[in-house]
Amino acid sequence: MNIRFVSSLTADDEVRLAEGLLVALVTLLDKCTIAYTLKIEAGESYVAQHHHAPGEPSMIASAAQATVEPA
Repeated sequence: MNIRFVSSLTADDEVRLAEGLLVALVTLLDKCTIAYTLKIEAGESYVAQHHHAPGEPSMIASAAQATVEPA
C-alpha cells in the first residue's frame, strides 16, 4: 500500500505532521499481527522509518526510536 499526501504546508509544518503521523500509525499498526515498514518523507530532507514484525514488542517507544535520515 502506498499513500501520497500533497499539501501547501511549509517544510517545518510537514516535519511536525510527519512526526505525529509516525507515532499515531505505529500505535495503531503495532497492535496488528502483520509485518510492515513505514516510511515518511517530509520537508526538504526529512525521512522517518519504522518497521515491525510479528512477535516484536508493541511499544510506542519504538516510534521515538524510528530512523530519521537525510533524504
